[in-house]
Amino acid sequence: MQTAVTPVNASEIQFNWAPKPQDKNPGFIAAMHFAEFQILSRKDLREFDIFLNDWKWNKEPLSPPYLYSGFVYGLNPYSRYSQYNVSITATNNSTLPPILNALEVFTVLYTTEMSTDSGDVNGMMAIKAWYGLKRNWMGDPCSPKAFAWDGLNCSYATSHPPRITSLNLTSSGLTGGITTSFVNLTSLQYLDLSHNNLTGTIPDELSQLPSIIFLDLTSNQLNGSIPVGLLKRSQDGSLTLRIGDNKDLCANDNSCVPAEKKKSSIILIVVIVLVVVMVLFLVVVLTVCIRRNGLSRYITVGPDIYNPFKEMSDYGDSSLQLENRQFSYKELVAITSNFSREIGKGGFGKVFDGFLENGAQVAVKMRSHTSSQGVKEFLAEAQHLARVHHKNLVAMIGYCKDGDYLGLVYEYMSEGTLQDHLTGKAHGGRPLSWKQRLRITLESAQGLEYLHKGCKPPLIHRDVKTNNILLTANLEAKIADFGLSKAFDSDRYTHVSTAVVGTPGYLDPEYYATFQLSEKSDVYSFGVILLEIITGKPPILSGTEPVHIIHWVHQRLDRGIIESVIDPSMQGEYNVNSVWKVTDLALKCTAQSPNQRPTMTDVVEQLKESLELEGTDERGHAM
Repeated sequence: MQTAVTPVNASEIQFNWAPKPQDKNPGFIAAMHFAEFQILSRKDLREFDIFLNDWKWNKEPLSPPYLYSGFVYGLNPYSRYSQYNVSITATNNSTLPPILNALEVFTVLYTTEMSTDSGDVNGMMAIKAWYGLKRNWMGDPCSPKAFAWDGLNCSYATSHPPRITSLNLTSSGLTGGITTSFVNLTSLQYLDLSHNNLTGTIPDELSQLPSIIFLDLTSNQLNGSIPVGLLKRSQDGSLTLRIGDNKDLCANDNSCVPAEKKKSSIILIVVIVLVVVMVLFLVVVLTVCIRRNGLSRYITVGPDIYNPFKEMSDYGDSSLQLENRQFSYKELVAITSNFSREIGKGGFGKVFDGFLENGAQVAVKMRSHTSSQGVKEFLAEAQHLARVHHKNLVAMIGYCKDGDYLGLVYEYMSEGTLQDHLTGKAHGGRPLSWKQRLRITLESAQGLEYLHKGCKPPLIHRDVKTNNILLTANLEAKIADFGLSKAFDSDRYTHVSTAVVGTPGYLDPEYYATFQLSEKSDVYSFGVILLEIITGKPPILSGTEPVHIIHWVHQRLDRGIIESVIDPSMQGEYNVNSVWKVTDLALKCTAQSPNQRPTMTDVVEQLKESLELEGTDERGHAM
């Protein structure tokens, strides 16, 4: 509003627009904004009228007050013209030409066929009110498709209104009973209510959902028994029902599995036991044969490689059984030209640029003798890197364990760290675009998801930060530095107790307070990374009193203005809805309670949706 257009050597501003030929029953609503920002003398007067197709729009002449924003708008859509001609004309009394500070023209879309099914809308409104959910749940739940409510998946048939087919309310802080309003969602196939604080019994009305094929109620405080209708559908295989460790829900029926399936289960168990016994017998026979033939020095049979819970007490040559290439210290000296090109430094030691005999460029990380991380951390990173294989994890090429010299050789990442790019130390100082940032965080999230879900046993990274996200020449992201990673049996434990390690600013406060580590600790750290890519600021903002980036963002978002937290170096080149979505995700990831944080699988899906809002990514891929 601090600038305006005005006619040159004339007393009239003119503009026009016409409906597109394909528009059906087009309608328009216009709004014009005016503000006087020049101090006028007593003899000066700026006064004008507005005409739409020669019809006077305003009743009285307009004279904008000084530094006061005013506007003129229509209440009803204009739809009877083949062309819309607007003129803003100075009155006969005016000594100054008219001005126009801003103009908005809205196209009316008739959404009768686009609106979500009324029954689904009523159901979602009731669910929203029942649980007091505060999300971006505004307007129509499914339409427009790009602005569908968080956690919803909808079907979009051309001949029918959109229907809600999936509702994900996991880790949403739900309390109280399960509302019967879910019954209104008659096309609902997937319902996830896990990891909340729901109490009371499971309503029998859920059995009436005709399309439901998946229902997850794990990690709640439910009691009573499973309704007969749901139990029957679970038993006949038409419904996947998850209740987690709450076996009390099955108490009245003694079991949630039908008798026929019990028999099948018993038979299956017997078969598995027989197979295991046979395999163990064959292993023993094979081991004896190998030892008799003097070949045992090439094969290690034992739990040391495969049991991540067993503390490694022997750091000799036999403790590092890896498929990757083993380098001597002399070879590393040659590869790195006597360690002449340092490209990074961490808690383990320095990282050097190098080239193999075939010309392939590699990065060589050497443990410093003064490093706080010792042989145990070296072995941990080497063994983790040897068994993890994912496009978004840095791949290890080989290792060195030559006397006191410990080193790792892994693929070279030419564009350095994400932290370098956010601080302007890489990429020629050019800031990353919003699409590039989204793509990098999505790829990093996919790497973390693999550690949590794809590894057996799962791995918790414990040091997720922008300095441990490395980038290839085309800015593909890969997670690095597994020296502090911890494996745990997620099928048996919800967490492991361990000493607190990591980087200040990224540490999960729950982990810091209780020494209990879980996958949600990595989720918290990743949430901090999301805030960094949005704001361009570090985790801890320096000043007279240091402030954590989470509190800094919360303070500014309380005013409801997302632009106040967005990195100005992006110069407005972003979809604001995409930024809002990622900001909301980041704040969920950094929730105080781990149970309120999403899983990395949820994070991946949310980031994919945010990229879809941006259209095509920086590498030309259609999202």
